[in-house]
Amino acid sequence: MKNIIISFFIVTGFYFQSKAQEKIQLSLPDVIEIASKQSIDAFRNKNMYLASYWEYRFYQAERRPGISLSTNPLDYNRFLKKEYNFETNEDEFRLREYLNSDIGINAFQNIGLTGGQLFVRSDLEMVKNLAGDQNTSFSATPFSIGYTQELNGYNELKWKSKIEPLKFEKAKKEFIQDVEDLRIKSTLQFFELITAQIQKGIAKTNYANADTLYKIGMGRFQVGTVTQDELLKLELSLLNAEQALSMAQLEEKRTQASLNSFLGFEKNVEIECIVPSEIPELQINPDVALSQAILNNPEMINHEQLKLQQDQNVKRIKSETGLNTSLFAMYGRSKTSEEFNGVYDQPDKSQQFSVGLNVPIVDWGRSKGRVSMAESNREVTLATIKQERLDFEMDIFQSVMEFNLQASQVKNSAKADTVAQLGYSVTFQRFLIGKIDVIKLNIASTDQENARISYLNRLRDYWSSYFRLRSLTLFDFEKNTPLQVNYDRILEK
Repeated sequence: MKNIIISFFIVTGFYFQSKAQEKIQLSLPDVIEIASKQSIDAFRNKNMYLASYWEYRFYQAERRPGISLSTNPLDYNRFLKKEYNFETNEDEFRLREYLNSDIGINAFQNIGLTGGQLFVRSDLEMVKNLAGDQNTSFSATPFSIGYTQELNGYNELKWKSKIEPLKFEKAKKEFIQDVEDLRIKSTLQFFELITAQIQKGIAKTNYANADTLYKIGMGRFQVGTVTQDELLKLELSLLNAEQALSMAQLEEKRTQASLNSFLGFEKNVEIECIVPSEIPELQINPDVALSQAILNNPEMINHEQLKLQQDQNVKRIKSETGLNTSLFAMYGRSKTSEEFNGVYDQPDKSQQFSVGLNVPIVDWGRSKGRVSMAESNREVTLATIKQERLDFEMDIFQSVMEFNLQASQVKNSAKADTVAQLGYSVTFQRFLIGKIDVIKLNIASTDQENARISYLNRLRDYWSSYFRLRSLTLFDFEKNTPLQVNYDRILEK
């Protein structure tokens, strides 16, 4: 029993130790893949698309026939009513008590071509007098067909048929763009941590070197080959290196926690980032990038949507401020009876036809002012769209030109990093044999750090610039094909 308990505690200790020291290595593609599946940004992007999808489904449902049931199964009324008594020739209050019940079924179809609505109805109503002789009466309209139509020239369904498909297509493009924007965010988070890890590594090396140099300097100071001034500089370098190491460790913990939160990892997960060793050999044609951006970018669809919405607004206001006419026509058959069985026996014809007319006579210029204001807003929107289009094209060209320079900058930074590391190693060895002073050694150390960080920054700029171009154009320049998403899979999850 004692051995079992000891074994349990040993296994449990190893388990919690492994949980506390969970380490994983991730490359940039790994971080992007994980973020696309379980980050809060991916969850938000998916649900924003689903909201647009169901909005479009609602629009499609408006174009299909609908059936509704309306009923008031119980309506009880008990009240006193003043009535004239012909026997006494006086007014008197009499108790009235009624029970009402009704039900109706309505089938309707919106007509997109005209903006009207065609409907078919069937209604049944019962009234029961609970006072006096308790008479019951039934009324039914077994069948009626009708049509309603606004005759002011504004067809809302027609405008929706132009705008709603554009909105949904824009939502699809925006989802793909959100996926690419998530790549950019993942890249920035990845390089923020990897930079902190490299800086911590450099700080550790610098501290170890500073400690070694200070110990060597103390020995040389005792034999008189190092002055007190040089020894103090070595001590100062050691103190600065210790402080830099503490700051680097704190920064690494901060960036580690930030990336863990972004990826949805537990706090005990320690990520070790793998520096990207290769970049694709890409030189993007600005004309190709611009043509793909105009074809795919959701902002272009948004411009078309804004134009249509402004035209719709002008048309709607003109229809509201002019001659307003409405049409209602209905034909049916109805009957009343004291017996339920007789209410459907040979019903009589029932017809209704009405035309409504509203003509403004004097409005002191309000109608003209509303129309002019709507037209002015449309012109402002068109001018804004034109300017945004020019800025967009300029942004594409500028982004392509900057990206095409990134590859050479990455290569130059990589060479500079290698040279700086070699230079520091040579300088360090020369200092150990007393060939150079502390100042030159510190300069070589600073150059090494700057070169390493510069290389990481160039890598970060390269990948973030590339993913930004993909976001602007929704185009994969490596595969030379537009970016696509399986939207059906989104609905399945």
